[in-house]
Amino acid sequence: QMQLVESGGGLVQAGGSLRLSCAASGRTFSSCTMGWFRQAPGNEREFVARISTSGGYTDYADSVKGRFTISRDNAKNTVYLQINNLKPEDTAVYYCAGRLPGRTNYEYWGQGTQVTVSS
Repeated sequence: QMQLVESGGGLVQAGGSLRLSCAASGRTFSSCTMGWFRQAPGNEREFVARISTSGGYTDYADSVKGRFTISRDNAKNTVYLQINNLKPEDTAVYYCAGRLPGRTNYEYWGQGTQVTVSS
């Protein structure tokens, strides 16, 4: 089992930056592909970014490429999402998630952190 706790959300003006953190408990973190997802009001949850176990591979949704950076520190059991040049359409609850090796679906989810971008 792994528990995930996100932090770092808040209210920012368009053009601003935030750094989201996701702290994991348990010993499975370094074995998991980690991802960030977001859900805006009235929308389905959508993929934002993912990072491989070593951090050597990352992948992003087209809508955030060039503005978002995912990273991880396995020694600290933490995954990060650096968000730059925030736009009002980035307003959403952001969730981190973990996926075990060989699995298709993300099995572990945090409770989410709210990001609100004002124009």
